[in-house]
Amino acid sequence: MSDEVAMRRAIALACESVAAGGGPFGAVITQDGVVVAEGNNRVTASFDPTAHAEVTAIREACARLGRFDLRGMVLYSSCEPCPMCLAAIHWARLDGAYFAGTRWDAAAAGFDDELLYREVAAPLEARQVPTRPMLSDEGKAPFAAWLAKPDRTAY
Repeated sequence: MSDEVAMRRAIALACESVAAGGGPFGAVITQDGVVVAEGNNRVTASFDPTAHAEVTAIREACARLGRFDLRGMVLYSSCEPCPMCLAAIHWARLDGAYFAGTRWDAAAAGFDDELLYREVAAPLEARQVPTRPMLSDEGKAPFAAWLAKPDRTAY
């Protein structure tokens, strides 16, 4: 499957999602040109604000392969990934991500993530949702336990 065919499939998934009452987003993950997983926006269908197309495709790929590392794979999204999806792409360690529509196209359709881009860059005290450190010394205990665990799974 070529890059263009994979992207057209992601766009088709987005259109199918709209027809089924979901958001206008679709994603495809491939490895060596073979589809590993697909996803569409399932936010309203699953009552899950994190169920964006890219995230659902990543979840499906990881579940299907039995691993959380998607190195060697590429994601095709019908739209530029939002900050959450971009983070998921990095955490999954995908080799690449391509998109069709831009974040400005999404904003024009009512899916504006500009606040999120600003919030990520804002200092804690300037964020709209109060985000404050608390019990920082005690919060180090889980990391100490992790570092002391000889059989931990690195990621």
